[in-house]
This record gives sequence, structure tokens and C-alpha cells, in this order.
Amino acid sequence: MDLNVLRKKLRKDNPRWVILLIDIIIVFGCYVTFNFILNSFLGEFDIELMFKQSLIILTIYLMSFLFMKTYREIVRHTGLSEAIRIFKTVWLACMVLFLITFLVRSTALKDSTWGEYLRLSYAVIFSHGFFTMVMLVAARVVYRQVYELLFFTKRKSRHVLIFGASRPGLVAYAMLQDDIRSKNKVIAFVEDKPNRVGKNSRGVRILHITDIDHNFVRKNDIDEVIIAVENDDPERLSRVTDHFHNLNIDLKIMQPGRSLLSGGGKRQIRQLRIEDLLGRKPIKLDNPVVEKELKGRTILITGAAGSIGSELARQIAILSYKRVVFVDQAESALYDVQQTIHTSNPEEAYYIVGDVRDKIFMRRIFEIHRPDVVFHAAAYKHVPLMEANPYEAIWTNVYGSRIMADLSMEYNVYKFVMISTDKAVNPTNVMGASKRAAEMYVNSCNEQSETNFIITRFGNVLGSNGSVIPLFEKQLTKGGPLTLTHPEITRFFMTIPEACQLVLEAGTMGKGGEIFVFDMGKSVKIIDLAKRMIKLKGYRYPQDIDIKIVGLRPGEKIYEELLANNENTLKTHHPKIMIAKVCTEDLLMKRRQIDVLCGLVEHSEISCAERADLEIVRQLKAIVPEFISQNSIFDQLDK
Repeated sequence: MDLNVLRKKLRKDNPRWVILLIDIIIVFGCYVTFNFILNSFLGEFDIELMFKQSLIILTIYLMSFLFMKTYREIVRHTGLSEAIRIFKTVWLACMVLFLITFLVRSTALKDSTWGEYLRLSYAVIFSHGFFTMVMLVAARVVYRQVYELLFFTKRKSRHVLIFGASRPGLVAYAMLQDDIRSKNKVIAFVEDKPNRVGKNSRGVRILHITDIDHNFVRKNDIDEVIIAVENDDPERLSRVTDHFHNLNIDLKIMQPGRSLLSGGGKRQIRQLRIEDLLGRKPIKLDNPVVEKELKGRTILITGAAGSIGSELARQIAILSYKRVVFVDQAESALYDVQQTIHTSNPEEAYYIVGDVRDKIFMRRIFEIHRPDVVFHAAAYKHVPLMEANPYEAIWTNVYGSRIMADLSMEYNVYKFVMISTDKAVNPTNVMGASKRAAEMYVNSCNEQSETNFIITRFGNVLGSNGSVIPLFEKQLTKGGPLTLTHPEITRFFMTIPEACQLVLEAGTMGKGGEIFVFDMGKSVKIIDLAKRMIKLKGYRYPQDIDIKIVGLRPGEKIYEELLANNENTLKTHHPKIMIAKVCTEDLLMKRRQIDVLCGLVEHSEISCAERADLEIVRQLKAIVPEFISQNSIFDQLDK
């Protein structure tokens, strides 16, 4: 047969009945062989009886194959799980044949004609079963080997190290062995615990991490390291990744099993991501009260097309709500949210293009949908842009928030949850100060109505629009350098799903008037984050990609804070969520000052844009006295 013809036949998945037929032929061949060997040795070989009894054998094995569905598997993907299924299938057939033979020999049937056919030899049943099992597995393995020989011989074998010699490491090893599309050779398991070093696992040696150096990597031609450990201690992970990154080895990771339980995910080996190296354990929440709190309610989300709003939308959409309303002024981004969300009640999901600064339009939404819970995520957040456009910052972040809070009181909303930022703490820029003023107004509303007004405050969100991670990724794509504003700058980080889980949790536990702050672990030096991203992309710092210091931008802090100097915290039922104790004595005065500020924005008659900006920022500083501008044109107002 021509080699190309054979390749085409092997490429094509054969009909399942062909696999079943081949298995039956193997069963028949094994039975004839062992019947001949054993009965010839005893001098009792009867070819006519053998063929009649083979009908019983084939019938039982056929039923066993159909019951266990072994013929449905793709033969070229045969691995350990398929071999175990074949073992169970063969021994199921053997047990049935043993039972039939035992019953025949124990009754009067043994002397009948049918009894002669059904009375099988125990030795033949056992020997035939064992040999059949071996041949069924062997046939599949041979098929797989021929397939790999024809299609994968030109592929270079990847030499892999697995960090972790416990159960997750063994799972990773099995996954590599079962991957027929990649030729993987596990050179060694690697551990940082001395008690396992020097032993063998699956016939592969276990080495200490210090044994893996440049000489070892070069000698064994190591291509990648897979981190497979159940203990996801962030400090340990950082040490391990730093060690292998210094050896210029590609890193992958297999998620710990317990992290997949709640999501029903599947084990997979993937590239190491920057969120794996946050320096703290991922925040996990699974509070059934959240779903109970939102069940049967109408929910309104503003800023639903933003980074936080869209993830909130995804997480809320799977709950048993009555109706959900998504509002955002970004038409294309809101369309993307609409296409990606599969809600439990799609006919009760509404996507509205609108602006929170338009009070008449927003009142119409409240009038039509009568929301029970409002998640207010609409805001401008980019510090340098808002420093250059204070009018827009205050118009959206303060004026828009005031409209949403007032309408929530007017329409007796049950809970109003505002999403704030750590930049509202001791602000040095217009954006942070505008969010702090919005916090004050929302807090002041809590005593004015039955609505429970709740504020959540957290730091930077990994991967959000305009954040440092996407910026670094674009710069890496262009070949660098990565731009950094200051070598000592630090930030708190969390992932988008973490942030939204905490917002939902805080919104559930909040009774009104609280500012919830989240324990985000230690702040991360951005320069360290940049170096890790360079290494994750397979580059060397500074040889391949350098880091350029460009200076602080207008209004930018070196260090972020989650609490102001005069704020303390109260504990909640969740160790990662705290309540900030803020001063509420002068909230009514602040409310009146915010009304004046909003009046300036709404009815400003100052013709000069620069003078208008100075006027509204001066009023903002009166509302937020701790707002001290840094590296900004508004420094003059502090003097």
C-alpha cells in the first residue's frame, strides 16, 4: 500500500462498528489459540465443540463491549484511562462466563446437549481473558505508535522539567504522556523539599531545584518547566519562577485542583500569567447569601461596558434575578457585553446606551424599570487625562454620581453600591479627589432616605482598560522599552473577577453608610512587575528589553493608600473585607458644597477654559481639604 494512502486512512476516524468488529476478531483469535493450546495439551481438543462454544464467548464479549462502550474511543488517543476501561470490560465478560459455567455445572443442565456447549473450561476462560486484555490494549498501542511514527517523527522532542513530585506533578506527567500531538520527554521532577530528592517517581528521577543550573539546562537541552503544585504559596511561587527565569526557560503552570472545584473547570497546562505572580494568594469567595440577596430583584448596572462593570454584568447575569439593566455610553463596548453574556433570563436583560450625567434620561430608566439594586460603576478613572480635563472628571464622577444617588432615593432603591478607588484616599489628583467627593455625597444620602448606600474601595485592577499591564504588553510587542514613571512607584493589584466578587460580597453585607476596603496584600513595585513581564515573554532584562524611567505624570502618586491618615477599620465576617471608619460629622455641609460644585459644572458662565478649570478645582479642594496636587498646574491653588 502506498504510504500516502495509509496516512490518509489513519487520519480519518474509522466508523465505530469497524473498531467493534476488530475487537471481536481479537477475542475470537485469542479464544481459538488458547483453546487449542490447553486442550491439545490435555488431549481433549474438539474443533467442532470449540466453534460452538466460541459463539457463547463472542456473544458475552459483544454485550460487554456494548455496555462499556469501548468501541467509541478514538484509538490513536489511547492512554491509561482507556487501558483501565478495557481491563474492566474483559473482566466483566469473564465474570459472566464464570457464572454461566458455574450454574451449568451445578444443575441438571450439565448432562444436556446445551450444557455441553455452555460448560466452559475455567482455565480457558481465565487464560483467554488475560490474553485478550493484553492483545486489545496492545492493538491500540501499536496503532497509536504507527500513527505517531507516520505523522510526528519530524517533530523535535520537547525536554521538560516538572516542578512538583506530588500528586499534581504526576497528573501533569500523565497529561504530557497522553498528548500525542507533542513529543514530550520528562527529564526530571524538581522539588525544593529535601525529603523527596534522590528518589524516583514513574521511573523519573527527583532533583533539588538547586541542581538545575545553566550547565544542567544546556546538557539536557531543557525546553520548558511545568509548575504543578497544590500549595500555591505566592512567596514560594515567586522564588521558583525567579530561579527558572534566570535560566531563560519557558514556564508553564497547572492550576491546583482545589481552585477548579467551584468553577467546575478542567485541568490544563497553560502559560504562566502575571496574575499568578501577584505576591499573594487569590481571593476566593463563594457566599450563597449573595445570590439570595439578588434573587428576584431588578438590578441596574451603570458603566456596564467598562472593565469592572462588564465583569459585574457577567457574574450577576448567571444569578436568579428578576430583571437586569445594563447602562453605558460606549455603544460598541456595550454591544460586546451583550454578545458575550448568556443570561438565565435573556428576555429580562436590557442593554441601554445612555449617560449617567443626563438626569432626564436616567429618570426615564428608573421610571420604566424600577431597580431594586444599583451598582454604580460609571466613572472616569485615568489620572493624567482627568488632570488635563477636570471639568469632565467632575461632571461624570461627582455630578453623575449625584444624579444616580438622588434618583435611587426618589425611587426607593433597596441598595446603592458605588465603586470607588484607593486614589480617593489623600488624593493628589483631580480624579481621586472627584471620587472622594462622590463618596462624601453618597454617604450623606444614607441618612436622607430608606435606601442603603454602600461604597467599595480598592486598588488597581489587572488587565482593566488603560492599566499598566496592557500598556506593558503593547510595548513588549513593539520590542520595548517599557516605560515607567518612577523606579520606586508601587501599586496594589487585584484581578477583575476578584474585584467584582468583593463588590458583590460588600453589597450583600452592607447595611448602609459603610465604606468597604479590601485587603489586597502587599503593594507591588511596578519595576518588579515590569521585569517579571519581560521574563514571562521570554526576553532578558535589560539585554533584550529595557525599562525607561520617564518621570511622574501630573497628579500621580508614588505610593497608593487604602486608608486615610485619620481612618481606622472594623472587621467583617470576611477576613479580606474591612469597613473604613470615616468622619461623618460635616457631611451635610459637604453635601451643600458639592451642590455648589455641581452648579459650577452645570451653569458655568466663565468664558476662559483655564479659569473655569481653576474655579471648579478650587471648589473641589474646599470639599476635599486633604487634596494636595502633585506635579500639576493646580499646585498654585495649594499655596
